[in-house]
Amino acid sequence: MAVSTIYSTQALNSTHFLTSSPSSSSSKQVFLYRRQSQTNRRFNTIITCAAQQTIVIGLAADSGCGKSTFMRRLTSVFGGAAEPPRGGNPDSNTLISDTTTVICLDDYHSLDRTGRKEKGVTALDPRANDFDLMYEQVKALKSGVAVEKPIYNHVTGLLDAPELIQPPKILVIEGLHPMFDERVRDLLDFSIYLDISNEVKFAWKIQRDMAERGHSLESIKASIEARKPDFDAFIDPQKQYADAVIEVLPTQLIPDDNEGKVLRVRLIMKEGVKYFSPVYLFDEGSTISWIPCGRKLTCSYPGIKFNYEPDSYFDHEVSVLEMDGQFDRLDELIYVESHLSNLSTKFYGEVTQQMLKHADFPGSNNGTGLFQTIVGLKIRDLYEQLIASKATARAEAAKA
Repeated sequence: MAVSTIYSTQALNSTHFLTSSPSSSSSKQVFLYRRQSQTNRRFNTIITCAAQQTIVIGLAADSGCGKSTFMRRLTSVFGGAAEPPRGGNPDSNTLISDTTTVICLDDYHSLDRTGRKEKGVTALDPRANDFDLMYEQVKALKSGVAVEKPIYNHVTGLLDAPELIQPPKILVIEGLHPMFDERVRDLLDFSIYLDISNEVKFAWKIQRDMAERGHSLESIKASIEARKPDFDAFIDPQKQYADAVIEVLPTQLIPDDNEGKVLRVRLIMKEGVKYFSPVYLFDEGSTISWIPCGRKLTCSYPGIKFNYEPDSYFDHEVSVLEMDGQFDRLDELIYVESHLSNLSTKFYGEVTQQMLKHADFPGSNNGTGLFQTIVGLKIRDLYEQLIASKATARAEAAKA
C-alpha cells in the first residue's frame, strides 16, 4: 500500500490549484488547496505518495437510475465487499474494496443544498459543481497521488470536511457529470452511461422515494419535472461519449403495458475501443432475433426475446445486444450464457454464478442485472489487459 505524508498550512485566499513533481524516483508530491464549508478554515495540503498507475472508470446516470446497484455488481466481480472508509465520516459517499475505490461525484458540489436554493440552480447545473477540483483530483489519483477529497453530506445537504483518498488499482467515478468536462473525460480508461427511459425512471423513483424516503407522489412528480430541463441539457448528452450504454425501456412484449414491471434492456457497445471487444450472440456482426423460451429455459408470460445487431449510435459504429422480458429461474441463465461470446469470463458459467450471488439485487431477473454483470466482467478484462500492456512496456524500456 502507498505511504503518505501530509502537511497543512492555513490558506490566504480562495484559489485552489494542484501541482505534481517528483520528490524521488519512487514518489510524487501534490500541493493541493482544498475548499471547505464557510464555517471551517481553509488549508493548503502537501501529500506525498508512492506512485502507481490507477485505471479510471466513469459511470454516468441521473439520480435513482441504478448506479449504486451497478457499483455493487462491479466491485463484486473484482472480489471483496465495498465499504465506506474505516474510521472516517459515517456520511462519506466513498466505497472502498481490496481493488476498487468508488467516488461519488456529488462530493464536487461547489454549492450546498441551501446555496443551490438561493441561486436557483439544481445539482445537475454545472454552476453548482467544481470541475476544476474534480479534474485535478482524478488526475492526481490516476497518477498514483493521494488526495483529500471533499464530502457532500446527503443527509444534511452541507459540505463536510474532506477525507484522504489513496490511489487504488481501479478508481470508479460515478455520478451526474463524469463525462461532462472534456479534461475529466480524457482521463477515463472506460466509460458507461445508464440510460433510463422517462417511463421507467418515473416508476423507479416512485418505488424508491415513496417506499424508502417517505416522499409523496406529487413531490416526486414535481422533482422530476424541475430536473428535466437540466437533465436534458447537461446529463443526457454525455451518453454520446460512453464506450457502453445500458438503455432501459418499457417492454415491447406486452401491448400497451402501463405497469413497467417487465423491461426491455439494450447493451450498446462501441466498436474500436482499445482492450474492449463487444459481446455478441451466435454470429458476430449478424442480425439475430432469438426466443429461447422452451424446455431449457423456464419463463412465464410474456416470455423472453433477445436481439443482436450492428448499428450506429451518435455516428459511432456499435454492436447492440437486447433482452426483453425476465427470467423465472436464474440457475437456468447458463443456457443463455452459453450462446453469448466475448463475455471475458474466467470459467464456464461465471455470469450465471455472479447473477445467483446477487439474486436479491434489483434487476437480477431481467436485462439490467445481466448486462451490468457482463459490463463488470468486461471492465475486469480491460483492466488486466491494461496492466499487462504497461508491464510489457516497462520491460521493453528496461531492456533499452
